[in-house]
Amino acid sequence: MKKKFDHVFQQGKSIFTEALIKNDKTFTKSIAKEAGKEYREWNPMKSKPAAAIMKGLKSFPLKKGMKVLYLGAASGATISFFSDIVGENGIIYGVEISERSLRDLNDVAERRGNIVPIIADARKPEEYSWIEKCDIIFEDVASDDQPEIMIRNADKFLKTNGFGMLALKARSIDVTKNPQQVYKVVEKKLKEHFEILEKVVLDPYEKDHAFYLLKK
Repeated sequence: MKKKFDHVFQQGKSIFTEALIKNDKTFTKSIAKEAGKEYREWNPMKSKPAAAIMKGLKSFPLKKGMKVLYLGAASGATISFFSDIVGENGIIYGVEISERSLRDLNDVAERRGNIVPIIADARKPEEYSWIEKCDIIFEDVASDDQPEIMIRNADKFLKTNGFGMLALKARSIDVTKNPQQVYKVVEKKLKEHFEILEKVVLDPYEKDHAFYLLKK
C-alpha cells in the first residue's frame, strides 16, 4: 500500500482507506490486508471525494481526530470512508433530509461510533445549531443553491482556517447552461467567502460534476 493522504492509500489503480472496523464489507468492493491491517476499497464511481482523488486532487485535508460537518449524508456510503479516516477520536455530524436515507445512516452510525446522524435541511443550519465548530465541512447536496448552502454553514460552523469540500452538480444549478459556465458563476460566489485551493472536474466518474477544495 502506498500512502496517498492521511489514512488513504493507493494500490495499483485502486484507492483504499484504513478500516476502522475489521471485516466491514459494507459499501466496498474488496478488502485488502497488509501487515495486520485492513483496508476498504473506495469506489470512485460511487463517491465524489474518491473520484476527485483519482482525478489528481493534490490535497485532501481530512485527518485523524478531526470534527466534520457532512451535508447530504444520504445512506452512509461516502461518510463511512470519512469515518475510517477520522478514526475513533474524530466525529462526523451527518445531516440528511430524507427519513428513508437516515434509517440506513443510523445503522452505519451505530456500527461505527463516530457518526452523529441529524435529520435536517442543510439550507437551515439553525435546525442543528447545537453542533460544535468543525475543521471541515463537506457538502454533496444536489440543489440549485449549493454554493449558498456551503457559505451559510461555513459562516456558522467552520473554524477559522477550516476547509470546505464541495461536490458540485452543474445540472442541479442550471440544466440549460454548459457546465463550464455554471462553474464560473459558482466560483465567483465562492471567492467572496473562501480561497479556492483546488478544482477537479470529476468526469468520467461523475458526469458534469466538479470538486472544490476551499479554505475559509
